[in-house]
Amino acid sequence: MTFFSSLDEACNAVRTFIRRCENEPLTSGFNELALGLFAFQFAHNTPYANLCREEKHTPETITDWRNIPTVPTRAFKSLSLTVLPEAERETVFRSSGTTRADRSRHVHNRTTLALYQASLWSWFAAHLIDDSPNRLLFLVPELGQAPESSLAHMMDAVAKRLAKLDHCFAADGQWRLDAVAIIDYLYDCATQNEPVTILGTAFSFVHLLDHLDDNALEFQLPSGSAAMETGGYKGRAREVSKAGLHRSITDRLGIPTRRILSEYGMCELSSQAYDGTVGQANASPRLFRFPPWARARVVSPETMQEVAHGHAGLLQVTDLANVGSVLSLQTEDLAKCHDDGFELLGRAVLGESRGCSLMNLNHV
Repeated sequence: MTFFSSLDEACNAVRTFIRRCENEPLTSGFNELALGLFAFQFAHNTPYANLCREEKHTPETITDWRNIPTVPTRAFKSLSLTVLPEAERETVFRSSGTTRADRSRHVHNRTTLALYQASLWSWFAAHLIDDSPNRLLFLVPELGQAPESSLAHMMDAVAKRLAKLDHCFAADGQWRLDAVAIIDYLYDCATQNEPVTILGTAFSFVHLLDHLDDNALEFQLPSGSAAMETGGYKGRAREVSKAGLHRSITDRLGIPTRRILSEYGMCELSSQAYDGTVGQANASPRLFRFPPWARARVVSPETMQEVAHGHAGLLQVTDLANVGSVLSLQTEDLAKCHDDGFELLGRAVLGESRGCSLMNLNHV
């Protein structure tokens, strides 16, 4: 097992692994690195260590990354699941929610935030960047207006990486769209024949498309334009099926289906999954894939054991880039396992907690 004496050493090891995976996706060493990170988190993340001891799982008893104790994402609402001393908790990501009490918290310092950015950029570039010199339209607030949003951090990092490209952030701190600015920007892209990539939440796309529909507007954006949508609706817009949303993007914006991608991420994770590569989006069912430094499993809610391909269960994710918190998370999403990815089926209605994957959240 690899042993890490400091957070910097652990983060550097993961960044090295990410760089190796960029050149060779089948890079070996995931298991050894995961076990070393688990030992580091066990030593420095007290609430997590207590939960693991309660379930009799320790670094001495775990030899395979699949057996690293998972924590339900809802635990981030009530526990400080971090290796960072309080004085070093410089940045906090919060999940969406109506009050602070029902929002998860994932804290970072400069080192873990830099690792988050390295992880997100590598997989984003592999899936959203092609030869089209696209302008960028973000249906999200600028980071300064939403400093606790992981998506705002993600889009800020993308904008800075692509600083040579013209871009526009078109939402305020309450996630309200500036419809006038968006229409002007899209009109300029169309008249200048400059392709644009539009990025935002599913509910932001619905609001934009409804505005276009209400005003009898539509665009035929230049060839090479693309769209990336993420997240659910959370009561902020009418519910629209994924297929229906993508059809509307094609009908109202002229972006072909093969250039519309979905992203899967959350504030508790440092890596994201995509359901295709721009220009080569998957056929139905749309299958999501994480990068080689994050792995997804689908488990039975009754046994918490991995299900066979083609079967549905709860989605678990082991993310090496989550150095500062917890590697292995139990999501509340239902998924179906396939040979080359996972299919999202919706949110689960969780019953009685079972095993270390659904731990007693009051034990600290």
